[in-house]
Amino acid sequence: MVAAASAGGLEGVRVLEIGGGIGTLQSELLRAGAAHGEIVELVPAWEPYARELALERGIEERTSFRVADVLDSPESVEDADVVLLNRVVCCSPDGVALVGRASRLTRRALVLSFPRDVLWVRAGLRLVNIGMRVMGRSFRVFLHSPTELVSSAEDGGLRLSETGHGRLWAFAALRRET
Repeated sequence: MVAAASAGGLEGVRVLEIGGGIGTLQSELLRAGAAHGEIVELVPAWEPYARELALERGIEERTSFRVADVLDSPESVEDADVVLLNRVVCCSPDGVALVGRASRLTRRALVLSFPRDVLWVRAGLRLVNIGMRVMGRSFRVFLHSPTELVSSAEDGGLRLSETGHGRLWAFAALRRET
């Protein structure tokens, strides 16, 4: 994902990591030469860990952390050259809408990862959801159609440029045509 996001160079690039937790990917892009990064997260508990990582990597002056919901308050988030959605669309029943919103925030490249739509992943996600229900937790994971995720980004004016996958996760990189 970092290589796909870095294609075309990083000089002067603003990176936005939506649902980034501690911002691992945006920190990698900052270390590789991006100018500024921002993590937008729903969960404020990630902020001290994101700040700690930024300090450890020497990028604390070029990164920021914001608590916001890009679907409920789209005006609260600024456009970026590179937008990252790493392992976050599966955390929302609105994952397809989230990709669509992210595509409209993207000036150059959107890179997203999502669970593979294969039997063993579907079964594993069902078990996770059963476990969450048994523990009384409301959190659920969602398996969105990769085709719908990509289509949502394409509806935002992006074009698929690269895909790949491991055993559990797949990724797609999309670019804005200039």
